[in-house]
Amino acid sequence: MTQTVRITDHAILKYLERAHGLDVDAVRRHMSGLAATAVELGAIAVTIESVKLRLRAGVCVTVLKPSWPAIRPERTE
Repeated sequence: MTQTVRITDHAILKYLERAHGLDVDAVRRHMSGLAATAVELGAIAVTIESVKLRLRAGVCVTVLKPSWPAIRPERTE
């Protein structure tokens, strides 16, 4: 039986960087430039290049599908 190996996000990022030459710093600079005006305006998210960047205190904390809400709706229990 083949064992399933869990791969962390960190390992995937390092694989793309080291095995395929992904320039992570260039991607970071690109995303920062896309989000700069939204951060200056105090936005919680900005939709650019077919994704939504979720912003918190000047930091892009995640990337969402454009149709997903930038904040979670309140739960009703």
